[in-house]
Amino acid sequence: MSKKNNKDGFVYSTNPNFNFKDDEQEEESTIAPKQEQLKIYLDRLGGGKFVSRINGFTGKTGDIEALGKLLKQKCGVGGTVKDREILIQGDHRDKLILLLLKEGYKSKKAGG
Repeated sequence: MSKKNNKDGFVYSTNPNFNFKDDEQEEESTIAPKQEQLKIYLDRLGGGKFVSRINGFTGKTGDIEALGKLLKQKCGVGGTVKDREILIQGDHRDKLILLLLKEGYKSKKAGG
């Protein structure tokens, strides 16, 4: 049996009034892109590989994942969204700044 949907040992309840209380905090509501303060860093991973890291995004997880997907497609590379940061493979800082500005976000290069 998969444990993906298992919440603290609860698998199934026959009580029609059962309401599972989730302890997770509510996500922040997404603010307008021009109010976001995104920073782009360049990190070096093992083996001499680079990754462009974007942080400072506030809002819903679905929104940051959609932005990450858009940026990966426009740069033509892989990447991920992890710990409220967007990671894009390679040094694409200049391109990411232009893409974010086009989408209405404030962004700048940061130390890295």
